[in-house]
Formats: sequence, C-alpha cells, structure tokens
Amino acid sequence: MPGRSESEKKASYEKSNRKMRKENPGMGKRLTSGTSPRRVSFACRFAGMKGPMKKPNGDPTRKARALTAWGFGSVGAASSFCSKNKKKK
Repeated sequence: MPGRSESEKKASYEKSNRKMRKENPGMGKRLTSGTSPRRVSFACRFAGMKGPMKKPNGDPTRKARALTAWGFGSVGAASSFCSKNKKKK
C-alpha cells in the first residue's frame, strides 16, 4: 500500500492544527504588550546585555530583533520596563 500523498499529509496537518488552536486559543499569542511575567523576565534579562543593536553593515543584530519581537525599541526601554514591573521578593 503506497504512502499518503503530500496533499493528504498537508490536509491532515492543517486539521490537527485547527483543532489545537481551537482548544488553546492563547497559545499563539504574541507577548508584545502588557506585564506578563514572561515579558518582564525577558526585559530584565536583556536590560543588562552588552553589545550593539546593529551589525557593521547596518542590519539589526539578533539582540535587536529579539527586543523588537517582545515590543521593546531599545535596551533602555527594556530596562525601564523591568524596573517598573519587577516583583520585589
């Protein structure tokens, strides 16, 4: 018996993806705003990172892309957010 075709595999994958997204609506949500503990933790980690925000050719570094993905424009913005939202022990 031959294997399934690519279109059958793709259809099956899409069906399972739809089911998973329906059961877990917040799963794919981006954390680019708000004071989620994960976002605060990220901001505090990256606030102390050294290094440039741009490569010599002008492209953004991985650090700059990560900060942007989490909703921060600079290390200073992440540092400020961290100091305002970090929970005291």
